[in-house]
Amino acid sequence: MHSIAVSELTQILRNRLVLVTSFVMPVVVSGFFVYRHDAFATLGSLGYIAGVVVFTVGAFGLYATTVTTLASRRQNLFLKRLRSTTASDTTILAGLLTPATVIALVQVTAILTVLGVVAGQPANVPLLAAAVVATLIMLIGLGLATAGLTNSPEHAQVTTLPVSLGVIAVTSWVGITGTEDFTLLKRLLPGGAATELVVDAWNGGVAVTDSLVLLAPTLGWVVVALVLAARLFAWEPRR
Repeated sequence: MHSIAVSELTQILRNRLVLVTSFVMPVVVSGFFVYRHDAFATLGSLGYIAGVVVFTVGAFGLYATTVTTLASRRQNLFLKRLRSTTASDTTILAGLLTPATVIALVQVTAILTVLGVVAGQPANVPLLAAAVVATLIMLIGLGLATAGLTNSPEHAQVTTLPVSLGVIAVTSWVGITGTEDFTLLKRLLPGGAATELVVDAWNGGVAVTDSLVLLAPTLGWVVVALVLAARLFAWEPRR
């Protein structure tokens, strides 16, 4: 897995388009929200800004890169060649996705740290960490499922838009309006419960046991995504 991960990291660093669109732009957008945190906090709260950061980096960085990477490696038959080695399917996927996952985790951690310094620390750091990890796992799962519907890296620019824009919309809806109305709907939508968990962890005022329940819908989406990925994912280009 290590050699696959190192090779994939090298490919990411060499591909300026992927580097800018998937890693630089999400940081720039998140940085803008942090810089204007006073203005955006009036719409929701500091927890809302934290949620936007997590899902901006996660959706436009990790999720989009996951889909693009797998579609590209399938198209150039790299996946097929890897599968002819002794490496298991799990090891191959883990190696390919580890660099983007680590980069996204570092980005989220760094940006949220800056937000904590300039605007005030989160009320519950362990709960926030759990929310971030669960969110990133969910987006990786959705990326695997979407990759099954994506024929090429160019096609990924289209297939990733519904989920990317959808989770950002849900994040804003939940972060700004809360979950007093349409509670069940908001929590069941992808990203809804995760956003509420991030908001609770940052703002405080909610019992930890009540907040941990919000992990269930997020992990439920992980299961759904993995089931879809198992059905849809292809290791070789479709003819």
